[in-house]
Amino acid sequence: MAEVIGEVADTYIAELQAGYIADRSTAVAALAQLRRGAGKLPQDAPDLWGIAGIERLYSEQGLSEHDLDHMRDKAESALFVAVTLYALHQQSRKTDRMHRPRADLGAAVRRLMPKAEIDEPIRRRFVRTGTATSLDALAYRLREIVSLLRGASPPIPLDYGLLARQLYQAQWPDGLRQVRQSWGRGFHAYRAPDGSPSDDNDH
Repeated sequence: MAEVIGEVADTYIAELQAGYIADRSTAVAALAQLRRGAGKLPQDAPDLWGIAGIERLYSEQGLSEHDLDHMRDKAESALFVAVTLYALHQQSRKTDRMHRPRADLGAAVRRLMPKAEIDEPIRRRFVRTGTATSLDALAYRLREIVSLLRGASPPIPLDYGLLARQLYQAQWPDGLRQVRQSWGRGFHAYRAPDGSPSDDNDH
């Protein structure tokens, strides 16, 4: 199921991103609405029903009415959080693609810091994100991280399909520990290219 959620998120966000960069009015309006849900869960943003792509989970390969309610709740929440965070990340970035495959959260946070140095305030925010014990707390703290990524110069992208899969995984027993491990590994393993600052965007 995590793979299905990741594929749905990747496809839907890629469509929104293409439309936004092409300045299509429907995509621009959708992202403006979706940004209001960043850091929230779907039950706290009923005004976004029908916009966040949740209906796409209920396809031939996805969820069905026979799946357990707790599975559907987790899947819908993971997709919603990923899509709304992307909408915040893309805000006012008309030429930068903020959804990019293989852009891991841990590595993205490390790219916020100077090469070979640790920025302590950023590190503390990353630690707070990793120590969240509920999805609503995690969504809120991820919103803070995404705001930092968006405000970087140049802005730093994220793989929102991967993030959606991780958000689903994090809601299961022992899942959050595994997600934290992946984020920590990405943070520690990232190395900036020689002769460049800590980010290597290829705009």
